[in-house]
Amino acid sequence: MNGKFYGERFRLTPVEVGKEYDVEIVETSRRGEGIARIQGLVIFVPNTQPGDKVKVRITKIGRRHANAEVVE
Repeated sequence: MNGKFYGERFRLTPVEVGKEYDVEIVETSRRGEGIARIQGLVIFVPNTQPGDKVKVRITKIGRRHANAEVVE
């Protein structure tokens, strides 16, 4: 797990930038990106659809979500 400071709060995130994870896309965002979840954290994955099982690399971590790209 990776920790980040947000204001005076310390928040643990279940993913790290640059690491790869196997995920299943469970829904589509309003912008058309696939959405996966890792321990409750929303992961946005472009060019995917619900039902896709993909390996992703985390590219950015925000306060409430992360962005990833498909690597496989």
